[in-house]
Amino acid sequence: MRGPCLFAVGILLACTSFVATIASASDEMWKRIEAGGRVVLMRHALTTPGVGDPEGVRLDDCATQRNLSDEGRAHARVIGEAFRARRLQPGRVLSSPWCRCIETAKIAFGGSQAEVSLSNLFGRSQNRDRQVQALRARIAAHRGSETLVMVTHGSTIFALTGVSPETGEMVVVAPDAGAKLVVEGRLRVPER
Repeated sequence: MRGPCLFAVGILLACTSFVATIASASDEMWKRIEAGGRVVLMRHALTTPGVGDPEGVRLDDCATQRNLSDEGRAHARVIGEAFRARRLQPGRVLSSPWCRCIETAKIAFGGSQAEVSLSNLFGRSQNRDRQVQALRARIAAHRGSETLVMVTHGSTIFALTGVSPETGEMVVVAPDAGAKLVVEGRLRVPER
């Protein structure tokens, strides 16, 4: 009986340590954002079912796109509340011109400015390298103590950083000279 009890205690300690590591990583990312000068790449919140966009998608017509679900809208509100609870107001919010990104930014942060370099790269190879290069340059040009939030797509964040975020997840980066960036970590709200 002693063996199974020790095993259970060992599992409990390992899980507790894992949860503490996640919490400390989240705390560290919030501290970095609070310090300013960071760029937060955020994947849009949860959408209606599907992958990519339907045939005939048009950026000027949200009815032709996959849009946020009710769950996604609720998640965007929670993300915005997490920023406000920490008294963090992004200096600027940019968003992909896709409706799901614009709506995520509006719900979480009160609005955004459309930025073409944040466009969806899913299923698109034409001009991909040029778009990623333009986005790197945009991030590298970020200066000052304010936080820049960029709401975009998982495919775009992956092409830029090699990180494949979940919906609503944020990747915190520090701009660096020479169109480079340093990925500092990931942040999920609510924390899991």
